[in-house]
Amino acid sequence: MLKIKVSQTLPNPLQINIECAPGQLHALVGPSGSGKTSVLRTIAGLSNASLGKIECDNQIWFEANDLQGTATSLSPAERSCGFLFQQYALFPHLTALENICIPLQNSGHELAMRQTIATDWLNHMGIAELAQRMPHQLSGGQQQRVALARALVKKPNALLLDEPFSAIDAPTRQSLYKILAELRKDLNIPILLVTHDLREADLLADHITVIDQGIGLQTAAPQVLFQKPRNSRVAELVGINNMFEGVFKAGKLSWNNSSHVFEVLDKGKIPPDTPVAWVVPADGLTLHHSQVAGSIQAMVQQISTLGQIAVVQLLTNDGGHKITWEASAAELKRLELEVGKNTHVEIDGNKIHIMPLRPINDPRRFTS
Repeated sequence: MLKIKVSQTLPNPLQINIECAPGQLHALVGPSGSGKTSVLRTIAGLSNASLGKIECDNQIWFEANDLQGTATSLSPAERSCGFLFQQYALFPHLTALENICIPLQNSGHELAMRQTIATDWLNHMGIAELAQRMPHQLSGGQQQRVALARALVKKPNALLLDEPFSAIDAPTRQSLYKILAELRKDLNIPILLVTHDLREADLLADHITVIDQGIGLQTAAPQVLFQKPRNSRVAELVGINNMFEGVFKAGKLSWNNSSHVFEVLDKGKIPPDTPVAWVVPADGLTLHHSQVAGSIQAMVQQISTLGQIAVVQLLTNDGGHKITWEASAAELKRLELEVGKNTHVEIDGNKIHIMPLRPINDPRRFTS
């Protein structure tokens, strides 16, 4: 188990509380400069937090508090973690095999044994025939496999991945996803992945932590995160399209600038007459040819098609709210949707998720 609970003060604030079990992959997402890579560097010992604790496999790597200061801080070499950098960081004057051998230099093994171990990892990555090639003779995907083998050759207790797939093409990325999935089963160690790609995080991760300005805003399974963001800032950062504002009171949700009121389950967590943000997932939206009970009239503003998928932008006649709806091309045809034409949108109140409305400069958005 990898446990990280650290706090760093200005000028580079960092407040993170994460646990990642062996065999799990935990993704860190957030805008550029949000502190995602800083979390990995802090875990690896390349930088230190002011306060907190980092523990892996029952070994304390870092611990500091207000009373005693820094009690424990293992060097990067003493922390059993593999680190895969975004730019691979291969030594340009060494072959693929020699690059993988580097972490084994102080292992106590003879050269022949080090080379055997490195060759096994080349085989594991499916690139044994590239052992004697220099980095400049390798493609981006091949370099990434060499770098991943180097990160794992000492059998670390945790693996840290800093946007490892961002610089490679889609087919190569898919093959590396497969390798990563196999490694999760074989190695059974915690894996932390920094990525800017939400689809990638959704595909690979067991849990996702959203980071903004160095603060962990929410940690959840992908499905929970995308359907029930903790607050409006999280919803914004994970790219939820249909986010609106209103006022909630006793199970009734009004919609700003609209006469429409939704019946929503009151869980007793939000005080009456509280301004809120609210989102509705794709399966909470239904379009109809004609008016049905509770539906809202809207005009089709734009239709974008990609193969058999269509994205429709709607503008409600009451309130001028923009709604994004995704459907198959067949559904588009069935509803006879055209730009400039009116349709009727039904929003399922049971699918609406209400959350605190926090402006970006309100520090309370980090905890509410």
